[in-house]
Amino acid sequence: MPELRQSHTPGHPLHVIQRGWLRAACFFHDDDRIAYLKCLGQDTRRLGCALHAYALMGNHVHLLLTPERAHSVTRLMHCLAEHHERYTRKTPGRDDTLQDGHASPLWEKSFETIRVHVRQYLLACMRYIELNPVRAGLVTRPQAYRWSSFRANALGTEDALLTPHAHYCTLGRSPEIRQAAYRTMFKQQVAGAGKHFS
Repeated sequence: MPELRQSHTPGHPLHVIQRGWLRAACFFHDDDRIAYLKCLGQDTRRLGCALHAYALMGNHVHLLLTPERAHSVTRLMHCLAEHHERYTRKTPGRDDTLQDGHASPLWEKSFETIRVHVRQYLLACMRYIELNPVRAGLVTRPQAYRWSSFRANALGTEDALLTPHAHYCTLGRSPEIRQAAYRTMFKQQVAGAGKHFS
């Protein structure tokens, strides 16, 4: 699990990437993703992190978070990995996660964090995260992927996990205007999306 010594600047957004152990799959069924999102909602509220965008891929996750406290993100990622791994171990038919009689870890111990400059990169980071399924070749349009925040940020679908960032809110005075402006950021990107995006 991630070490709890890592700290980040409160109030400064971070792009967080956590990968499956040895880049192996960390989600096996839709129920796994549902359980992960449930933990994500509970843990972000409890540990003081605002979530602005996400995408659950087959062997990694992308999260755009703003921590309230210096250790909020590290504690969050530790708890998410622990809770999801515990859920997976308790799910029947998961003996394939055992190696030599011992359970192999589900998640890498460390995770990657990238500081996000709000004015220069926040919206681009949201787009990057939500286009992952398109560029990985899983879907042809981001709205077709169930396991990301695109439908909430771009189409207004309710998603209790998300807290709109103040910079996203500058796209328009109403949710409809913001969503329309946000969708325009994807048109050229979706048309030119490749299949080597991770």
